[in-house]
Amino acid sequence: MLSRRCGVLGDPIAHSLSPVLHRAAYAELGLDWTYDAHRVASGGLGAFLAGLGEEWRGLSLTMPLKREALALVDRFTDRAHLTGAVNTVVLEDDGSRSGDNTDLPGAVAAIRERTTSPLATAAVLGGGATATSVGLALVDLGVRTITVAVRDEARAEDTLTALRGHPAGPEVHVTSLAGGQWSARPDLPAAGSTVDVVVSTVPASAQTPELVAACADVPVVFDVLYDPWPTPLAASTDGRVLVGGLDLLVHQAALQVELFTGLRAPLATMREAGERALAARSAG
Repeated sequence: MLSRRCGVLGDPIAHSLSPVLHRAAYAELGLDWTYDAHRVASGGLGAFLAGLGEEWRGLSLTMPLKREALALVDRFTDRAHLTGAVNTVVLEDDGSRSGDNTDLPGAVAAIRERTTSPLATAAVLGGGATATSVGLALVDLGVRTITVAVRDEARAEDTLTALRGHPAGPEVHVTSLAGGQWSARPDLPAAGSTVDVVVSTVPASAQTPELVAACADVPVVFDVLYDPWPTPLAASTDGRVLVGGLDLLVHQAALQVELFTGLRAPLATMREAGERALAARSAG
């Protein structure tokens, strides 16, 4: 197989572990492929795509490009349509671009790797593209009532629309996360004890003591961050089920590797590479 180029795009991007995971996978698979990080700001994806040569095979997209990409691919999968976001672009040999979203199935796999407990109710903190994908994954796993906590409801409109558009028809509520507190309306639960799982997509700096306390009784905690780690929320779990950002990253990256190469991804190798990289960052 010829040498190909792949990469991860976003802004900021220097922190990304994706190069570590993909490079480990390609080495294990015996592929002479490269994978690098490229800083691409909002509005810049189209120009980046236009400048790619024939050697390019695949792109991983992160904030703030996932929704922007939807209009820049020639075709996209049902799950990309459902989420309204593309985190994976496959550059086909005929020059066309295929869009997919591996965050959704990656989240399902990450959760089920840590727990097989039934999940019926959930809270999602934050309303961006990752919140959408993980929220939809929860619905796929059986959740039928979701409370989305956001600072600005208007900015979460795409997420709320996507969750409500799931074929399962979940009940979706929205509440305030103003001031770093989970401040629910009177008709909605204010405490984490009322949900089976809480998903945090907010920065570690936004995980105030009040927010962490509100989640104290939730049996399953899913924090999509992996750096810094542990976050205040992750550090508070005390034996409860914890799904981390590395779990999500590894599973969604493995699916990307398979889409890019057509080969089965070495999941264990990728996870070990990610763990070593995070340990080295902590030691430094």
